[in-house]
Amino acid sequence: MTYKVVETSTVTDEEIERLVNDWASKGYDFASIHFVTTQASRRPVMAFLFFAGPDDEKSSGASDRTGV
Repeated sequence: MTYKVVETSTVTDEEIERLVNDWASKGYDFASIHFVTTQASRRPVMAFLFFAGPDDEKSSGASDRTGV
């Protein structure tokens, strides 16, 4: 399994929706979102989106060379 973490400092519903749809179209499944806030404000200043996806040959360590 391959994991992907996406950071955004634009914490709006439109941006989060765009990121989820973008990575879902690449074969990743949305796993969770974590918001970063400051003590001065309850509004998130940053978000981390976590995705899980299938292994590809490069991330699993498999060689793409043939005839070896």
